[in-house]
Amino acid sequence: MLHAALQPVIAVALAAALTGCWFSERVEEFAGPTMGSTYSVKYVRTEGAPAVEALQAETEAILAEVDRQMSTYRDDSLISRFNRAPAGSCMAMPAEMLQLVSVGQALAQESGGAFDLTLEPLLNLWGFGPQARVERLPTAEQLAEARSRTGHRHLRIDGERLCKDVDLQLDLNSIAAGYTVDRIVARLVELGVTRYLVDVTGELKAAGRKPGGDAWRIAIEAPRDDERVAQRVLELDGYGISTSGDYRNYFEENGTRYSHTLDPQTGAPIGHKLASVTVADPSTLRADGLSTLLMVLGPARGLAYAERAGIAAFFVIRDGERFVTQTSGAFERLFAEGEEQ
Repeated sequence: MLHAALQPVIAVALAAALTGCWFSERVEEFAGPTMGSTYSVKYVRTEGAPAVEALQAETEAILAEVDRQMSTYRDDSLISRFNRAPAGSCMAMPAEMLQLVSVGQALAQESGGAFDLTLEPLLNLWGFGPQARVERLPTAEQLAEARSRTGHRHLRIDGERLCKDVDLQLDLNSIAAGYTVDRIVARLVELGVTRYLVDVTGELKAAGRKPGGDAWRIAIEAPRDDERVAQRVLELDGYGISTSGDYRNYFEENGTRYSHTLDPQTGAPIGHKLASVTVADPSTLRADGLSTLLMVLGPARGLAYAERAGIAAFFVIRDGERFVTQTSGAFERLFAEGEEQ
């Protein structure tokens, strides 16, 4: 017979053991608005992992910080203050902002200027920026004036300061979402979450597997205006995915489509047949920038660039009323054809 004093202790231990046995790993999910769109986080909750409410609070703190620093739609953001500063000025910036600019400047150098973080005057001129006017074709004079205030060569990092040589305006939207995904992922891992699918405005990253062993699966959309159709389905583990396209944000005039993706070399929207490009990379930040870069280069130059640089890229090209696809060798090595739907 058990001693009466030991009974409560044993009962507590037995209850704890049974609770552990009863715990079942499961996929938890939370989501919300961000950056004019939405975010979502799915993760496998294991025993001892933080509660959903705690992870959502951590995630939304990161989203709020990015918004305060990088939103061109907020007058009080750091980037808006920098954009209002006169030519020839420098401004102290947090390390995160400098990291982002450094990545963007490296992409600009690598691509011979096909990628550029200083296009906001042109985006506004064409009707796609935060201070956009009515969507219509600009005059040659307006285009020349806006182009005089752009160019990655006029932007530089000086220690902990960001400097501009002309009255340029910085726009980090081509890489901010990918950067934010990586920030959220890093925080999840710090908190013990290693199996997840994080999506911020369509840029996403996944790692690990769901309970039962199934992979996280995502769909590359066909670039259609009228409906959402999966072009290809991928299984992700440890890679970020970014898609750039001309089918969500554009205007038409006299039968011509004008995309929100601008060619820094011409100051005008891209005019080739590439409808979308998807890039996979361990860094979602880099995938985000590379998808924009390849979208600017177009189908022929973009595919050649991806092959030379070993970029995993999936191209969707307009061919009359239909679409044709091309993939880089790195993409096919990463994603077996057996995954195609």
